[in-house]
Amino acid sequence: MPAVDKLLLEEALQDSPQTRSLLSVFEEDAGTLTDYTNQLLQAMQRVYGAQNEMCLATQQLSKQLLAYEKQNFALGKGDEEVISTLHYFSKVMDELNGLHTELAKQLADTMVLPVIQFREKDLTEVSTLKDLFGLASNEHDLSMAKYSRLPKKKENERVKAEVGKEVASARRKQHLSSLQYYCALNALQYRKRMAMMEPLIGFAHGQINFFKRGAEMFSKSMDGFLSSVTDMVQSIQVELEAEADKMRVSQQELLSIDESVYTPDMDVATSQINRNLIQKAGYLNLRKGIILQAESRKEYEEWICAINNISRQIYLTDNPEAVAIKLNQTALQAVTPITSFGKKQESSCSSQTMKNSDTENDKIVPRATGSIPETEELIAPGTPIQFDIVLPATEFLEQNRGSRRTNPFGETEDESFPEAEDSLLQQMFIVRFLGSMAVKTDHTAEVIYEAMRQVLAARAIHNIFRTTESHLMITSQTLRLIDPQTQVSRACFELTSVTQFAAHQENKRLVGFVIRVPESTGEESLSTYIFESNSEGEKICYAINLGKEIIEVQKDPEALAQLMLSLPLTNDGKYVLLNDHTDGTGGSPSDSRGAESEA
Repeated sequence: MPAVDKLLLEEALQDSPQTRSLLSVFEEDAGTLTDYTNQLLQAMQRVYGAQNEMCLATQQLSKQLLAYEKQNFALGKGDEEVISTLHYFSKVMDELNGLHTELAKQLADTMVLPVIQFREKDLTEVSTLKDLFGLASNEHDLSMAKYSRLPKKKENERVKAEVGKEVASARRKQHLSSLQYYCALNALQYRKRMAMMEPLIGFAHGQINFFKRGAEMFSKSMDGFLSSVTDMVQSIQVELEAEADKMRVSQQELLSIDESVYTPDMDVATSQINRNLIQKAGYLNLRKGIILQAESRKEYEEWICAINNISRQIYLTDNPEAVAIKLNQTALQAVTPITSFGKKQESSCSSQTMKNSDTENDKIVPRATGSIPETEELIAPGTPIQFDIVLPATEFLEQNRGSRRTNPFGETEDESFPEAEDSLLQQMFIVRFLGSMAVKTDHTAEVIYEAMRQVLAARAIHNIFRTTESHLMITSQTLRLIDPQTQVSRACFELTSVTQFAAHQENKRLVGFVIRVPESTGEESLSTYIFESNSEGEKICYAINLGKEIIEVQKDPEALAQLMLSLPLTNDGKYVLLNDHTDGTGGSPSDSRGAESEA
């Protein structure tokens, strides 16, 4: 006989969610068995009472036996022999359909009575133990709720000790009731098979003994079959007794443990907190709102570490445990958010010498050939990321107001940016600043893609969702980030200092550019800025590229005129249509609100 499913008594004290889930499967199986037993008993009682309608009654019983296979027991493992046995008995009953006329006493003693005993004794016992277990669990939950609401003050130590004893008593009571309940459910899996077979054996023997034609109808093969079924039932009985002895011994051993295991938040000074968990089972007490409380400091630390590890999706890797250990060891060296510039760009608006046009174009356009550089070659590991643009008030004055008086109501004068009047290009985009970080090279657009990946990953890891919206003003001299409320310039970069720019290949609204800024030491630093735009990033790239082309040809009036003639303008001749020049942008001509550049 195949082994049956069992509830582990060792897990009764822990009472984990997995154990409760498995317990619900056993309870569902017991409920299904109760329903089926009631139906089976009704069918047998009809056979017993239907002296004149025995043929019809046995036919219904035969159908009911066949229905056992369709019950879909939650714990149907090992029922194949039971099903095959029931099928065979159903066939025999069909053959005996015309011979059953009187079975009053023998059927009452050998068929109906065992099922009644099984229902009234075994199933009722399981139902009673279920109610006791529920009461003990409710009592434990109430005591734990009372304990979790205690204030953490020293003057309440006496009350805390009393409530702790109450929790320990309730937990012990729950442990005892759960052990008894688990044992009954485990035993029910054996008794279920016996209860399905014993009445049918009695029924068959009653038929043989009652009818004179029994000897003619039943062959030796039938006798052998009944003997094998009897032996199978006896073997199940032996297994049940052996399992009952084991469960009894295990129950005594589990109840003989130290009383401290029932006490919540026991001393864990010597316990080592496992910070590399990728899964954790247990309970968190709901206090109020979304505030959860663990049972102990160790549980609290492990819950936090487990949730952090799960949020990083390291369980999808080949070796999650090793990845968790490595991440926790290098947590402080990983991406670290900061809220202000580590180094101010003191000369962000200073003029720079324009580089050779061939070299400039090589930097602007990503190379189609060559291998992709390693991440370490693009961005140094552990490089901090800035998630917002914060400039001091003095720097606001220096960049935007000079020596003029500041309007305290945030209103701006008409000539906030005088250089815009003389610019051949003026283009405004609405962008949201995602982050910026230092990079090691500006020779490839891959550095921008890698910066995008690290910035978005850092925002997800640190749960940073707020972004700063700005107006990105692109002229033929500078790039400006302007506060949409106060019209104050948050940052200003000369267009000649932009050495690399690109839009994301999949997310068309992501755009970034690399700025080369001279340091006070004489060296130059490289920083990449990542934005999310309301329009397509390729349009911003096109505007930047157009501004750099204007810078190149600005000293040659003929070349400048030729460039302006090559640009498609609106009907009034005041704006450049960017949609017609953004090759590969994925833009649609149907976009009636496409970006335009004033030239």
